[in-house]
Amino acid sequence: MAHHPRVFSGVQPTGNLHLGNYLGAIRNWVTLQANYECIYCMVDLHAITVPQDPKVLRANTREVAASLIAAGIDPKTSIVFVQSQVSAHAELAWIFNCIARIGWLNRMTQFKEKAGKNRENATVGLYVYPNLMAADILTYRATHVPVGDDQRQHLELTRDIAQSFNSQFGVECFPLAEPVIIGTATRVMSLRDGASKMSKSDISEYSRINLVDEPDAIRQKVRKAKTDMEPLPSEPAGLEGRPEAKNLIGIFAALAEQPVEAVCREYGGSQFSAFKDALADLAIAKLGPITAKMRELRDDPGYVESILKDGAARADAIARPILREVQDIVGFLRA
Repeated sequence: MAHHPRVFSGVQPTGNLHLGNYLGAIRNWVTLQANYECIYCMVDLHAITVPQDPKVLRANTREVAASLIAAGIDPKTSIVFVQSQVSAHAELAWIFNCIARIGWLNRMTQFKEKAGKNRENATVGLYVYPNLMAADILTYRATHVPVGDDQRQHLELTRDIAQSFNSQFGVECFPLAEPVIIGTATRVMSLRDGASKMSKSDISEYSRINLVDEPDAIRQKVRKAKTDMEPLPSEPAGLEGRPEAKNLIGIFAALAEQPVEAVCREYGGSQFSAFKDALADLAIAKLGPITAKMRELRDDPGYVESILKDGAARADAIARPILREVQDIVGFLRA
């Protein structure tokens, strides 16, 4: 059974998006719009697997939606919506809870990382989070999912669930979604520690460049970014064992849409002070239009909510017939 090419991806509504989110995912989402039907979702059901302040969650959901639109996601071409506003996600997730095996979930490394030493106190929702992720993808029969390294295991589980459902009921209901990366997905590290990913949860504001940062803040953060004592190398091999240098050159290359080799050739032998000035100028030029659009959208929350309402209706129109088909396959009586 051939399935219509469709991309699905979601983002946690947990506060300001940063440069790592943009270069690692959102910029590629924008590119995918040219060749695929795209569905992009603020995954608030996933967010509540850990405690949230309800007012903050609502504000963050609007903010993240505004960030996606400001970065170039076209809500007329793509579908942009909030996960909890389409009930099919939760309904299909329960069916998948009855398809997935405990052994499969026990192998999920992200649960172990997020639960840490308090595994017995973690919520059931956090444990079955991958089943909900599978429902997110399969309720639209998405064929392609842009994923980073930390999500590949969950996509494999999604494929296992789809295959198991199809096999158990003797149908070809769900596609086996493929990972897709368009262009270069840059792994952006902390400006304070080249061995750690740039993160919203890092206590230091100087560890990340937020998409809402003013130019002066961006320049200050770049200037304070951790470096080493050696000049920049003239070729990528010279970045080995120098995580901070590798990170800054990688960010420059991604923003300039150039290979790392070209950046090393241009700045090889330079001191970090001169390179940081160039990097700050580039980051301000690239992020400035996004920040300006975000401010505009922040001042018009009604417009953002109207986009999300329209997106939820369009998403539900795709999801509802698929869910009904699944319910018939499983053997549920129709109301």
